[in-house]
Amino acid sequence: MRERLLAPTVVLGCALGVVWLAQTDLAGQAARTTDPKGAPASLRTPWGQPDLQGLYNTATLTPLERPAALGNKLTLTDAEAAAIEKAEAARIESRARPSNPDRTAPPVGGDGSTGAAGNVGGYNTFWIDRGDSNNRVDGQIRTSLIIDPPDGRVPALTAEATKRNATARRATPTSDAAESAETRAAGAYDNPEQRPLAERCIVGFGSTSGPPSLPVLYNNFKQIVQTKDHVMILVEMNHDARIIPINKPHADPSIRKWLGDSVARWDGDTLVIDTTNFTDKTRFRGSSDKLHVVERLRRVDANTILYRFTVDDPSTWTRPWTGEYTWVASKPDDRLYEYACHEANYALQGILKGERLLEREAAEQKNR
Repeated sequence: MRERLLAPTVVLGCALGVVWLAQTDLAGQAARTTDPKGAPASLRTPWGQPDLQGLYNTATLTPLERPAALGNKLTLTDAEAAAIEKAEAARIESRARPSNPDRTAPPVGGDGSTGAAGNVGGYNTFWIDRGDSNNRVDGQIRTSLIIDPPDGRVPALTAEATKRNATARRATPTSDAAESAETRAAGAYDNPEQRPLAERCIVGFGSTSGPPSLPVLYNNFKQIVQTKDHVMILVEMNHDARIIPINKPHADPSIRKWLGDSVARWDGDTLVIDTTNFTDKTRFRGSSDKLHVVERLRRVDANTILYRFTVDDPSTWTRPWTGEYTWVASKPDDRLYEYACHEANYALQGILKGERLLEREAAEQKNR
């Protein structure tokens, strides 16, 4: 089970080492003003760039994809949003109640319903934090993060992608898969490198680090630090730190990275991050190594950043698709914590040993 250490992260201090890349002292970089009417004014660094820095909470009840029943309905009414938020609060309250100590054990292999290990369960409610409200953009309460296509859903896979992802090598969960994702594909448990990247603690599950950087079940803080020629986005989940150069060319196509090769530029007051050079192991939602993601970050006001992303991979989807959601400034007492996730931990060893046990039992049963 992945847990976060209950002490302020030392990882943050290490990740902030990006400041050595700066040619200008960061002291005083958070200079901020408001206009005479009290409305937020443009926030800028001492060197004149829009100041995006801060710690942001990206947790939201708004799903990536819109429920099919809502069709092209982009927004919710206040009443509809309140009903969703009330239901979530009631669900949390119900699941937080003490368990019945006299309850029976779950059936072997679970009951087969949705949930970790056939609904045997994984995390209890204490560890889950999806937020308590729906996301708002330009005052609208959104039904999904995806805004294009108009139905708010990921486009259909191409025939090439369908065939590619049906092979045994591609049958294991992709990098954005839920943490409870399972597979019985042949060879999926043969060695550690066959297991999902999040399970191996290489990247966070659910594409929390991105790109695109999406909200997940918990640990949804993201911190931005800027210098004149770099921006760093530190993601709480798996303490992934994206250190992105500004106005630099992409790395050679032969250089492939877990989170792709990201370069940034300013388009007016919007920071545009272009990412290519993904490995063929990341496979965001079944994508290929031709995945191309463009992210746009713009400060809306003193407490909010609008994060927009466009995903394109002609060999995977029939068309590009775009989503957006707001990153909201954290509360004064919020802290970023170390995400204590370790590759090659005892749990991973147990997963592989468990599969060997099942194989042995199956062989003995066959030989009877």
